[in-house]
Amino acid sequence: MLNLYNLTVMSTQKALWLSLIILLTFAVMGWFFLLNQSRTGSKYPFRFGLDLVGGTELIYRADTTKVSDVGDAMASLKEVIERRVNIFGVSEPLVQTERAGLVSGHQEERLIVELPGVSEIDKAIALIGQTPILEFRLARENFQELLEADPKASIDALFLPTQLTGRYLSRAQVEFDSNTQQPKVGLKFNPEGNKLFAQITKEHKGEVLAIILDGNLLSAPVIQEEITSGEAQISGGFTPDQAKALVRNLNYGALPVPIALVSSQTIGASLGERALNSGVYAGLIGFIVLSLFLIFWYRLPGMIAVIALTIYIILSLTVFKLIPVTITAAGVAGFILSIGMAVDANVLIFERTKEELKKGRNVREALQEGFHRAWLSIRDSNISSIITALVLFWLGTSAVKGFALTLGLGVLISMFTAITVSRTFLFAIAPKSTSGLKRFLFSNGLHIK
Repeated sequence: MLNLYNLTVMSTQKALWLSLIILLTFAVMGWFFLLNQSRTGSKYPFRFGLDLVGGTELIYRADTTKVSDVGDAMASLKEVIERRVNIFGVSEPLVQTERAGLVSGHQEERLIVELPGVSEIDKAIALIGQTPILEFRLARENFQELLEADPKASIDALFLPTQLTGRYLSRAQVEFDSNTQQPKVGLKFNPEGNKLFAQITKEHKGEVLAIILDGNLLSAPVIQEEITSGEAQISGGFTPDQAKALVRNLNYGALPVPIALVSSQTIGASLGERALNSGVYAGLIGFIVLSLFLIFWYRLPGMIAVIALTIYIILSLTVFKLIPVTITAAGVAGFILSIGMAVDANVLIFERTKEELKKGRNVREALQEGFHRAWLSIRDSNISSIITALVLFWLGTSAVKGFALTLGLGVLISMFTAITVSRTFLFAIAPKSTSGLKRFLFSNGLHIK
């Protein structure tokens, strides 16, 4: 009996020390990431979506009909547009790709660009700009005959596309002809582009390799020999300013596929602010009402649940900052829903504990058995929620993805707070002996039969 009592005391002391460490850790975390930085300017700011802070959304259709690897091309397009938008200093831009289904059964690739704080659509479109589409094409065998027959013949009629495009461009720079001092644009391809360029110049010696920018023929040099350096020149009769502008655009992003603007919308900052304030206000009211209910119905464990819920909120918001998660109106809804799910785990534990108390177990034994019995239900329900969040994130639109992400992260964090934090706190205050008052404080409802 003495050894068992000492073991119980050690367990209580360990739980007490762990509880103090948890409280101190999350108090510092809440102060540093949430309270302090909200006043002095945050090094880790919240990242809000367009629907909460206002701005402009542009949706482009990508023409991937001439691309063999659509996924790779869209990934390159996203990277290029992100790089170009970031140059202009837009705060927290969001660039993403989406596959949209059409009525006819076909699908089209879309690029969605969200620019928070940019309220003028014309300005937003200018930020994306007419980024150049650079192509290298081989002349058809009857190139000269076609051109003589129709001087206005299209590029597609005169030249055959190759795999070498601006997507393989490593850098561009202004160069000057050593004899005429005319400006030229020097191109340097990445290793993959270097291989393609070397292969083309090797297999098509004596043929015309046209350099085409935005559908316009800039130059049509004849391949004299294999070029293995991965370098080329564009000599289009540029002025120095034109050459510099072209180099800037190419370096900031030559598009791998053409894009066309299909829709745009502007969301006012006041509308976004109201949506954010409404979501925060609803969450705060819900938290207060939920806390009062937990304390009234579940008594001392209910107070522990409120503390664990506060820790859950601190930890979730900190994770949202550090990842960072783009918080949208749908994301706020997902986060509020996850708070309810976090409470659900505590409710299961407390109800199981009450059943064990009715069987005559003491408080500590009832808590231990209550956690053990509730764990399987908590595990299965949370796994189901996580699977649902993953499916929504994988198949959903951008708005649905925001909801799915905050919900999924919330469920994972709630498992930690309900099982680890609540358990540690409860065993830290669980009495060693049992009396009617202690059983009442650790039970729930109006009484225990």
